[in-house]
Amino acid sequence: MMQRAKIDTDGPEPHGPEPHGRGSHGPIIDAGAELDPVHPMKLPRPSGRHTGLTSAEVARHIARGEVNDVPVRSSRSAVEIVRANVFTRFNAVIGVLWVIMSFVAPIQDTLFGYVILANTGIGIIQELRAKRTLDGLAVIGEAKPTVRRDGVATEISTARIVLEDLIELGPGDKVVVDGEVVEAESLEVDESLLTGEADPVLKRPGDSLMSGSFVVVGGGAFRATKVGRDAYAARLAEEASRFTLVDSELRNGISTILKYVTWMMIPTALGLIVSQLVVKQTNFKDSIARTVGGIVPMIPEGLVLLTSVAFAIGVIRLARKQCLVQELPAIEGLARVDVVCLDKTGTLTEGGMNVSELRVLGGADETYVRKVLGALGKSDPRPNASLRAVVDAFGEERGEWPVRAALPFSSVRKYSGAVFSEAEGSGALSSGWLLGAPDVLLPHDDPALAGIDRLNEQGLRVLLLARAGGGAEAPGAAGTAGGGAHALDSPEAVAGAEATAILVLEQRLRPDAADTLAYFAQQDVDAKVISGDNAVSVAAVAGKLGLPGAERTVDARLLPTEREEMAEAIEGATVFGRVTPQQKRDMVGALQSRGHTVAMTGDGVNDVLALKDADIGVSMGSGSEATRAVAQIVLLNNSFSTLPSVVAEGRRVIGNITRVATLFLTKTVYSVLLAILVACFQVEYPFLPRHLTLLSTLTIGVPAFFLALAPNTERARPNFVRRVMRYSIPSGVIAGTATFVAYMLARHYYSGPDALGAETSAATLTLFLVSMWVLAIVARPYTWWRIGLVMAMGAAFLVVLAVPALQHFFALKLVGTTMPWLAVGIAVVASAALEFCWRWVGRRFPV
Repeated sequence: MMQRAKIDTDGPEPHGPEPHGRGSHGPIIDAGAELDPVHPMKLPRPSGRHTGLTSAEVARHIARGEVNDVPVRSSRSAVEIVRANVFTRFNAVIGVLWVIMSFVAPIQDTLFGYVILANTGIGIIQELRAKRTLDGLAVIGEAKPTVRRDGVATEISTARIVLEDLIELGPGDKVVVDGEVVEAESLEVDESLLTGEADPVLKRPGDSLMSGSFVVVGGGAFRATKVGRDAYAARLAEEASRFTLVDSELRNGISTILKYVTWMMIPTALGLIVSQLVVKQTNFKDSIARTVGGIVPMIPEGLVLLTSVAFAIGVIRLARKQCLVQELPAIEGLARVDVVCLDKTGTLTEGGMNVSELRVLGGADETYVRKVLGALGKSDPRPNASLRAVVDAFGEERGEWPVRAALPFSSVRKYSGAVFSEAEGSGALSSGWLLGAPDVLLPHDDPALAGIDRLNEQGLRVLLLARAGGGAEAPGAAGTAGGGAHALDSPEAVAGAEATAILVLEQRLRPDAADTLAYFAQQDVDAKVISGDNAVSVAAVAGKLGLPGAERTVDARLLPTEREEMAEAIEGATVFGRVTPQQKRDMVGALQSRGHTVAMTGDGVNDVLALKDADIGVSMGSGSEATRAVAQIVLLNNSFSTLPSVVAEGRRVIGNITRVATLFLTKTVYSVLLAILVACFQVEYPFLPRHLTLLSTLTIGVPAFFLALAPNTERARPNFVRRVMRYSIPSGVIAGTATFVAYMLARHYYSGPDALGAETSAATLTLFLVSMWVLAIVARPYTWWRIGLVMAMGAAFLVVLAVPALQHFFALKLVGTTMPWLAVGIAVVASAALEFCWRWVGRRFPV
């Protein structure tokens, strides 16, 4: 076994205490860990490698119940879904009224109860379907940690982990249970989701690991000390993946409206009861029926149910496109997005890369350079996309040199490196090499950088191979160059780097990226490309994809740090390069400070912080477990082209619910107004429950269902309550006033024992026509199916008036011609008033 190389000549001893926060440079992998010669892509095998539990030990832990058997919860349980849909205060009120009506009125006056029963059933069925879809997709998207048992590394589900299992870790892996580090190879862990500290923490054997943290650099293994519900991950995952509508402006707005409706309904209903039962002293059963008929329409219970159904259907639609929605508010948030920040790698480009050209510098021997590149590829057990391309191109030509020390790639540092012991004759020498961004490894005036900008402008990725400075000996010198090993992660290594070769890599563009960017431009969504790569290279890729404003490029290293100035700079540019993980987070915050609703896409660990802070985080299914855990939406098919469907679905849901909410609340307003007028004028309430059931079904229920599922590309705007109530209140007042005027005229026109039925029919005709005009306004802009929907509802009402059996069932019969035509005339005047009012409100109270 080779002698271990010291990590830092001036620092603490390898096993001594070391402060946290070395994420900006990253420690060197100790050469005491030998690479697996058969599987060089696997984790390095340190001396004294732990074999993990035996099969017998696993069986004993399972028998004792020490298993990580936390169920995947991507939605509410079936019992919770049924309880949430059935046991509501509105169902309780309507249920009581339904029971009362069952004793005092014929079945046609109890239809409102059956409608509620049907709507509740629909809500339960849709949510159960969404639950099955989400649970299935959550299992598909679940990470499978690598567990070492009997000395063999195997991928298993998190539910099969037992206490004291040995779990392997690599960059991007999530710590799924609490544990203690057993093996550490330059292991740096991001605990920002737990502590809020952005700097990675260096972990050594014996250190504790808390579930919910993520590996940033290096690898290792840890022993599980807490599993199941004892682990922090169980609580974190259960809370993060719950099927919920928390912090939803739409749901909060509806709750606010319903709260005020409840307070208005109580005194109004009491006044109606008194006027119908005490003052008028009419038939008891008929009075009860008309009282209930006045109370039921005040409750917009259908709006709550329709909102839940729309959200559930939205989730199911996206699930069919392999899009996992982990939090329901994401559906609403997508409708409000006006800026989408895209990470280039994995989003605009595919993960794979190809080496297109190798240019040696300074007369270096190309064969030797190829061996160096092959050896560098072998030195990293978990290569990133760039180094994997190097492995593919030069892996067969690698020098068989032992690795004394290795420095993994860091998105902050922008380079990786290794120190090799090269054998030559009877002597041995050591050489240190760096591979990374040319503008980071070399000063800006270095001649080797002369042609790199032109390559970047073509959208090519350029890497520089450089001999590390800081004391590394050149080939041909005898001895061991310890200085090179010591300096790989130090400024001296970069300051003294000697350019040896330029490596040109081509990135494969996603075939669907151009169409997706064009969609965002059409929908007035600004796309910002934020990447850790060279800004010019990123701009070239964006330009190839036709991104508007791709020429407005900014090097993030030149961005101001003050939030207001940063926000101004970001709004004025489109492409940003050399962005650090912390800067991505700051940029998202800067855009949000300007009132933007920001969506962030990403697939790497360096995107975690920005994804967590963005209003909507979108992760690729092939991305790291870290990004999938943080994101609200996961594209399991890794297709960037799914994003337009996701945005469109969000806009459809929020836009249509805002539209149909006006219908429901207009009914609430005119119902309250009619009850007040009836109580004040001391007259019978004009409607039985069957009349309002018919009106609600034709002018609200059926149309609202279709309108809520219709396409809608308009970006949602804030102030939901104000936007809805500014139209609902005047519409309800006009409809209620017109109906009451027609009713009072009919009371003076008709006389005799059947006068009340004729008066009710005239009032019903007026209310139907005015409500139909509200529906016609809400249905705009017209399409063939919207026009057909409105006409179908009108035709259905005519059928009720024309068919004797339906006339009797709904107690509707127009008597004579004068009063019916007068009712139509009142409705025409009211409709004209509605048109004027809607136009005036739109100008006077813009939102």
